[in-house]
Amino acid sequence: MKRVGIYLRVSTNGQTTENQRRELEAVAKRSGWEVVGIYEDTGVSGAKGRDKRPAFDQLLKDATARKVNMIAAWSVDRLGRSLQDLVGLLQELQALKCDLYLHQQAIDTTTPSGRAMFQMCGVFAEFERAMIERVNAGLARPVRRVFGSAGSRSSPRSKTAYVSSGRKV
Repeated sequence: MKRVGIYLRVSTNGQTTENQRRELEAVAKRSGWEVVGIYEDTGVSGAKGRDKRPAFDQLLKDATARKVNMIAAWSVDRLGRSLQDLVGLLQELQALKCDLYLHQQAIDTTTPSGRAMFQMCGVFAEFERAMIERVNAGLARPVRRVFGSAGSRSSPRSKTAYVSSGRKV
């Protein structure tokens, strides 16, 4: 029988994990898994490491202690947004003979195709994180336009716009 630890995470305090909890508990019940713990991190980014996510850290300690032999999470991005961290997590879980179930992606790492899909989802989670950071950086800094000094000869080449990244456009 699978002894599952359910991991829940939301990035901001204004969000709730209730939908994640309800769905994952229903999956566990339908699958005949024994839920041995609910591990919840609220208001913590998936970009943060294990040391900044106390519930995630405890879940992995419980997997190491063999209290759980399966981890269930809503989605791959609940576990992390760095491909390197996600692949490291998968390797750690494989060494512990601990399976992983990801509800949104319907990934079950007990199969080779499940492990491959987990790694591909990790690539997209990292890409999404980079896009979010880029958008936030752009919103934080106004676009600056530099048009040369007043009274100078104006030509299309003398007008340059600088975007938030500092690159010429």
